[in-house]
Amino acid sequence: MPTRVRRNPKDARRMILEAASKLLAAGGPAAVQVRAVAAEIGITDAAVNHHFGTRDRLLESLLRFGGTKLKAELHAVLSMWTDGPVDPAELVRALSALYADGYAELALALHQSGWRDTGGGLLDEVVDRLHAQARQQCAAEGRTPPPREAIQLTMAGLHQAVAMDPLFGDDFRRSVGLDTTARDRMLDWWIEILRTTIAGHGPRVAAVPARRA
Repeated sequence: MPTRVRRNPKDARRMILEAASKLLAAGGPAAVQVRAVAAEIGITDAAVNHHFGTRDRLLESLLRFGGTKLKAELHAVLSMWTDGPVDPAELVRALSALYADGYAELALALHQSGWRDTGGGLLDEVVDRLHAQARQQCAAEGRTPPPREAIQLTMAGLHQAVAMDPLFGDDFRRSVGLDTTARDRMLDWWIEILRTTIAGHGPRVAAVPARRA
């Protein structure tokens, strides 16, 4: 009889979420069933339920797990920006890769079920680093750097585009006569838009009027 392996709750939850993430990438949210997750790592359904309670809570935890993975990948990208000019290409591709692994469908499914994400600031550090690079680059060239909000707006638009692309990207591209092969070119276009904004050549951002007391 095989010896039962005891894991601490943190390790057990991580293993379950990694298995769920694998199923999500392969078959979307519908593939993330308690029984399938349990079978993936050789535990019982009850063990999965012990750590997450219900499938809905498992899916919510899986979405947060995706956010944690994305943060780790973004930190890895930021760590490469210590020397020389910033190139946002890897940043854009890291964002795109996460949502292509099923997290776009998962976020939509949870949203439709009534769940709402109350968190924020996922890309704050990225915006700060890009703005610092813009100030440095423009100062070296004797130009006025873009306001931080210009980079915020560009990153918000980029994030929205790559998050929704697995769901609706092909439909929007077909609406203007592009086929599915244009996806990578569109990602390259976003990279150039971000580079243009950092260089201070993006569209001007209107000043926000002060609020009256």
